Amino acid sequence: MPEFTLRGGPGASIHAELEAKRSRFLCTVVRVATEDDARDVIELARKTHWDARHHCSAFVLGSTTEPSQVRRSNDDGEPSGTAGRPILDVLTGRNLIDCVAVVSRYFGGTLLGTGGLIRAYSDAAAHAVDAAREAHRLVARERRDIFHLSLGHADAGRIEAELRHQGITVLGTDYGARAVLTLATDAGSTADLSARVAAVTAGAARIEPAGSEWVDAEPE
Repeated sequence: MPEFTLRGGPGASIHAELEAKRSRFLCTVVRVATEDDARDVIELARKTHWDARHHCSAFVLGSTTEPSQVRRSNDDGEPSGTAGRPILDVLTGRNLIDCVAVVSRYFGGTLLGTGGLIRAYSDAAAHAVDAAREAHRLVARERRDIFHLSLGHADAGRIEAELRHQGITVLGTDYGARAVLTLATDAGSTADLSARVAAVTAGAARIEPAGSEWVDAEPE
C-alpha cells in the first residue's frame, strides 16, 4: 500500500477550515521528521490560535512497515475519543506518514455531542488532506537503495542533468575535493543504474552502495 507525505520536506504545510453549528475548526497539517518537531507544531498552533478553546492533534512518524512507527493523538480537553483519535484515523486511513495534524476549535456556543465532535474533527482533518491531494501536494514515500557517485567538479553538473533527464532520482550533491551525487533506485535496479551511469560517464565512474533509506518518490 503506497504511503504519502507532504511534498517539500519537513515544514511543508496545508490548511483547511470547517464550521459546524457556529464552531470553527481550523486544521493545519505539517510534515515533520521527529516527535519533537510534531510537538513544536502543536505548541505553535496554541500560540497562533491562543483564543481557541481546544487544540486537538495527531501525528504519524515512520512507515507502517516499520516496527518503530509512532502514532499519537490528543483530545486536549474534548471528551475522550472524540477529537484526537478521529484526526489520527484520517491520517492513517489516507496513508499519511511523517505528518502532524492540529485542529484548533473556536467554540460557537452550541454543544455538538459526541457524534458531532467526531464528525467535525474528522472532517476538518479530511478537508486538509483532500486539499493537499487536489493541489498535488502529496508525494509517495518509498524505501530505495542508495548509491554515491563521485565525479570531478567540471563534469558533475552535466552528468547530474543527464541522469535526472533519464528519470534517475538524484537526492543531492555534496561538493568537497570531488562532487559526490547521492542516487536512489528501486531494489533490483542496481544493474540498470550502473549501466546508465557508465553510459553518461563513458565508463569513467562507478556507483558505490550506501545502504537504503526512505525517499520522496516523485513520478517519472
